[in-house]
Amino acid sequence: MGRSRYKVYEPTHPHFITCTVLHWIPLFTRTESVGILFDSLRYLHQHDNFKLFAYVILENHLHMIAGSDNISQSMKRFKSYTAKALLELLHVNRAKTILDQLAFYKKAHKSETHYQVWQEGSGFKLIQNEAMMIERIEYIHNNPVKRGYVDEASHWRYSSARNYEGKEGLIDVERMW
Repeated sequence: MGRSRYKVYEPTHPHFITCTVLHWIPLFTRTESVGILFDSLRYLHQHDNFKLFAYVILENHLHMIAGSDNISQSMKRFKSYTAKALLELLHVNRAKTILDQLAFYKKAHKSETHYQVWQEGSGFKLIQNEAMMIERIEYIHNNPVKRGYVDEASHWRYSSARNYEGKEGLIDVERMW
């Protein structure tokens, strides 16, 4: 996937966002790597007026609905921080095979680093109305069900489906939009 050509015209409105690991490499198979994503989302909530409405984290990508004062800038910060922290974790864990893949598939113009964690760009789609918000939340929550990982959306640990059932999730989400 090349760089995103999507222009964010409503930077403060909620957007459906997809972030994919380079070459679909499964990085989010351990709690430590998922914890890095959650840490970054919490930081953005505190410092960027970042609002997370729904999310799902699978082994090699994540979907979320989020908004902030400037969603493009928030996502840039998210991807930058998480890439550095994930690479540090991979080095500490001596995950040579994954590091070799992240180096091999790195885009040639990324000359400032030896590795690339995220595919370029993020799939941004403006949430235009309540019906679209509901449809995207259902898509997000049912992603692990559709892939056959769980029978019920709320059984997937790394999802906001539990939050929407009134149960405690791993990270707070905004349920009013």
